[in-house]
Amino acid sequence: MWSDRDEYDSLEGFDTAQVCMNGHMINACVRRNPEFNQKCCDKCGAPTITNCEKCNSPVQGLRMNTSFLAPDPGRHIAPRGFCYECGAPYPWTKARLDAAKEFADMLEGLSDDEREKLKESLTDLVADTPRTALAATKWKFYLAKAGQFVADGFKEVMYDIAVEAAKRGIWGS
Repeated sequence: MWSDRDEYDSLEGFDTAQVCMNGHMINACVRRNPEFNQKCCDKCGAPTITNCEKCNSPVQGLRMNTSFLAPDPGRHIAPRGFCYECGAPYPWTKARLDAAKEFADMLEGLSDDEREKLKESLTDLVADTPRTALAATKWKFYLAKAGQFVADGFKEVMYDIAVEAAKRGIWGS
């Protein structure tokens, strides 16, 4: 598709990324390196997408003028959590948020109202908002009461999609 790398490197903006439905980056530069595209993920077998399912905008990959030395460009890059055009969560973000809501249901000693408020605060862990620090504090408090098993599971589900402020607030990193 791009036979002249100099022409590609002179373009502005972002390439398109290919990501599996579970959030594994397949190719962060679909147009530049189509030879790395896959129909299904080699880590989990899920189908891959290159466009937002809600608005059909391309999933943002790496900047088009970025050069690569790695044999499989962009596989180490974390995919974005939300569409830059419509703001919808990508399938991998939604799946992790749904799993985190199940963790909220596992927390003992909470009223149904407290569980719902905790679930609602999840979006503030994955988007940098004025309420991120509050949401992180709530989750840290309740996870400490829930025990290490639930806390470890929650971290496994949320760490990759949580914003840095939430990571610092909950896990100190």
